[in-house]
Amino acid sequence: MKKFILDLKILSNNRLNHNHNLLELTSDSPLPPMVPGQFAEVRVDGSATTFLRRPFSIHRIDKAANTMHLLIKSVGDGTRNISNLEKGALLNVMFPLGKGFTLKQNEEVLLVGGGCGVAPLYFLADQLHRKGNKVSVLIGGRSAGDILLANEYRSFGNVYISTEDGTLGEKGMVTSHSLLKPEKLPFSVIYCCGPDGMMKAVAHIAESRGIECEVSLENTMACGMGACLCCVVETHKGNQCVCTEGPVFNSRRLKGWTAEAEVGCSLDK
Repeated sequence: MKKFILDLKILSNNRLNHNHNLLELTSDSPLPPMVPGQFAEVRVDGSATTFLRRPFSIHRIDKAANTMHLLIKSVGDGTRNISNLEKGALLNVMFPLGKGFTLKQNEEVLLVGGGCGVAPLYFLADQLHRKGNKVSVLIGGRSAGDILLANEYRSFGNVYISTEDGTLGEKGMVTSHSLLKPEKLPFSVIYCCGPDGMMKAVAHIAESRGIECEVSLENTMACGMGACLCCVVETHKGNQCVCTEGPVFNSRRLKGWTAEAEVGCSLDK
């Protein structure tokens, strides 16, 4: 898929909580084709401490409006700089990068997101819904304030919530939610994004139930083109770059991501 470097205009910057913002971007020309699970590398201007682009999952696409949304978590100078940009500012973006999710058709599927791991799941839920799938979404966080965009997913299917302190939805880790308890789950595939420990636990549950599982890795991706080797992950076919061979992988491709995983996992890790 062809890659582009474009200056995109910020149409809106919506603060979701104390450290998450949702940017709505547009271009004077039509945005290129994209698939759920791909990501963008954003240049950080005006920061004396930030020299590399920052990777963000493509959160939402509206072809009719010619807009793209990025979910930004502020964790350092670079991401804080991006989060503080105002409407009308330009953002230099390299995209679409990487390989996305496998899209099923007319099946029952589950999307699991932990914290800001919901970032690539809106675009995915939208496309799965359009293909006639029965979509369920399970979102986890440490507390109610960490549950992002839950209502946005309700137009695609049932939404389930888990918080570790019990302030919203079921109390406990997302991997111990009652939705995942039955020995026979109805889903043909589970899609997952979040902390590695959580995704490994979900992959273990999926494997034990004979369900396919795809995970979107959040490794450090400095270049987005497989040159810097910052994002290498160990697979059963050797080391591979997450930014070019992923970020989406079938969990069975990754070493130590199924039978060896722990079922319990905090979103703090």
